Amino acid sequence: MTFDQMINHMTADIYHNLKRAVELRKWPDGRRLTEQQVELCMEAVLKYEISHQIPEQERVGFLDRRSCKTNEQADTIRWAN
Repeated sequence: MTFDQMINHMTADIYHNLKRAVELRKWPDGRRLTEQQVELCMEAVLKYEISHQIPEQERVGFLDRRSCKTNEQADTIRWAN
């Protein structure tokens, strides 16, 4: 089975479990994900979202740019030492 075929057969539960594993950097049983596992899980999550037409605002990494202020309204950040 290819990676794309696996994504097409992935259930919503598997998608949510992989997404959660990436967020926490560990499997449900507490074992830490390796960097390679994080990358593969993230790729699977992103491909699932695209192939199953998950709305953009629900996808990983979505930034709502509509609510950003204009440059005139933007707040200035000041560093405090």
